[in-house]
Amino acid sequence: MSRPIRIAPSILAADFAKLGAEVAAIDAAGADWIHVDIMDGHFVPNISFGPDVMKALRGASAKPFDVHLMIAPVDPYIPAFAAAGADLISVHVEAGAHLHRTLSLIRGLGKKAGVVLNPATPAAMVEPVIDLIDLVLVMSVNPGFGGQSFIRASLDTIRRLDRLIGERPIDLEVDGGVTVETAPLVAAAGANVLVAGSAVFKGGPGAYAGNIASIRSAAEGAR
Repeated sequence: MSRPIRIAPSILAADFAKLGAEVAAIDAAGADWIHVDIMDGHFVPNISFGPDVMKALRGASAKPFDVHLMIAPVDPYIPAFAAAGADLISVHVEAGAHLHRTLSLIRGLGKKAGVVLNPATPAAMVEPVIDLIDLVLVMSVNPGFGGQSFIRASLDTIRRLDRLIGERPIDLEVDGGVTVETAPLVAAAGANVLVAGSAVFKGGPGAYAGNIASIRSAAEGAR
């Protein structure tokens, strides 16, 4: 199945002193989705922000908000992020014992649901819930910090998931170390949604459109 390439800048790499303006800037620069990384300092060793900040940002863009919850336990916080304006909510396989229940909660709130796999988690973990999801996100770095180097072993996970997804209408997303250099690798492996932080936000607002276009072109050229 041919899924369109989408670029989802991670606002974790934005200037937090002017976050609303940064979201508006990447929207205008050609971002397809806005990727929102939520970290709790427990499941991952960092803290980002909560649903109130995301709600304040919602007015800065009409593009889909792709919300990646790196928190545990995750279920108690899903309704708040849904109410704050998330369009798609992704949760980690590793964050809880009841993934089916969690995905059902997200879908019951009228949101698209995604599953996230850490670098050491096998693709097979997605198979039991494949028909409950709209997206699979492969972490190509260990979650918790931006600016890390790409883990090449994640390419095999992407390939396995691409085969598992088959003709289902499920997006295959990759997050971590995505640059002009690595975008062709993940696209050739089957990913169609590319999360990029530092590679998009480097150079300031005047560079965002060119950065996004370069990543998109590199990915599309590898398909």
